[in-house]
Amino acid sequence: MNTEIQTNRRPLPIGDQSFSDLRHEGCYYVDKTPLIRQMINEGRYYFLSRPRRFGKSLLVDTLQELFEGNETLFKGLDIHPHWDWSVQYPVVRLTLDGKVSTPEHLENHVLNQLYKFEQEFDLKTFPAVRTAPKRLENVLYFLHQKTDRQVVVLVDEYDKPVLDVLEDGEKARANRDCLREIYSILKSSQKHIRFVFVTGITMFSKTSFSSGLNILDDISLYPPLASICGYTDQDLETVFAPELEGLDRDKIRIWYNGYHWLGDEKLYNPHDILHLFKKCEFRAHWFKSGEPGYLYRLFEDNQVSPMQLDNRVVDADLVTNFELDQFSHEALLFQSGYLTIKEKEVKKDNILYHMDYPNYEVQRSFNAGLAEHLTKRGKEVAATGEDLVQALGENNFSMFKEKIQDLLSEFPYTWYDQANLGDYEAWYASLLYLCFRTTEVDLKVEEVTKHGRSDLVLLHER
Repeated sequence: MNTEIQTNRRPLPIGDQSFSDLRHEGCYYVDKTPLIRQMINEGRYYFLSRPRRFGKSLLVDTLQELFEGNETLFKGLDIHPHWDWSVQYPVVRLTLDGKVSTPEHLENHVLNQLYKFEQEFDLKTFPAVRTAPKRLENVLYFLHQKTDRQVVVLVDEYDKPVLDVLEDGEKARANRDCLREIYSILKSSQKHIRFVFVTGITMFSKTSFSSGLNILDDISLYPPLASICGYTDQDLETVFAPELEGLDRDKIRIWYNGYHWLGDEKLYNPHDILHLFKKCEFRAHWFKSGEPGYLYRLFEDNQVSPMQLDNRVVDADLVTNFELDQFSHEALLFQSGYLTIKEKEVKKDNILYHMDYPNYEVQRSFNAGLAEHLTKRGKEVAATGEDLVQALGENNFSMFKEKIQDLLSEFPYTWYDQANLGDYEAWYASLLYLCFRTTEVDLKVEEVTKHGRSDLVLLHER
């Protein structure tokens, strides 16, 4: 990795997913090519899951520039002296973004991209072939024949056509089935393929997309490549050293560090760090770029207590396999970036993950957003949390009682009903939990001591 300490300020690559633009404009760049080189040397077919805005598209673009042999972009980077620049591979890159709510839209979206490859490489076309899978099969075959090089296939946002309609089960299954046919070509056309790299947010069960994805090596939780997306503490202290002046390093860690995919280091979301350096304000930069309304509705509809998210211990398969017809909220939260793995535990033949919020930004914002969704009271809920902490710090229990009563009067009692819980104790504890989780106090759930068990314990320095 590039550990040279930067001394001059450079342009911040905010929203820039083009490796070429980033290099030509002299932007800050964390050299990921040592990990890219390792990945390419170890295999040929890969899948990587990471939350949104974590640098997946930039990684895909970097791979494209590398395989196309654009040497000048890589001068000064780790991979430059280790790559054969005389060999250039044809690259088929599919990006499944845009509005593709139906299989027809999805087919047209993919066909349009394949048509551009046919024009670019002057390939033979067969107008009668109107399906995306067959068209992709032809493109891979004729590209190999024309260039005498196997083809590199890059797929970005492979799951977006399904995630966009996740709340409509019928549409989601229809789009999944359409994608299944497209991805099946990756297996049947292996002799024409040099390298495959597929990215997305969710770790859908490979059986969901048929054997087309079974050939892929899932490196989402592969420790040696865990930091192939995202920034480490060392990256901040070297590459971004000029931007740290005047910023509290400990506060940066508390707010934004903590994402963990079993590697040696915890990671920062690049979106957060770049916006922090631009605005010099500690705010929920990543969270506000796409709030999880669907997850809030899932919590409400299934009466999931937010207290269940604290120090959650779950079977590894529960959070790393996503099935449309049966999925856990833990899987959605983990794969979307709202929970992370704090610890891996092996018990006999089982692997367990200890899950928790990755950092203060996510903890605060997720719980504030859920409380706002339930009460329709906007930012007032987060302010109530601060008021409650202040009242406790001052031993002002009358104020504490008054704030609680005001808060509870606005929550719909139907979120938890007596038939499910037997009493309202867990219901009230959940409401307080939401408020306290919007503050910086240390909160312990279901704390057991020699004196008994407490639903919530607040650790606060007055």
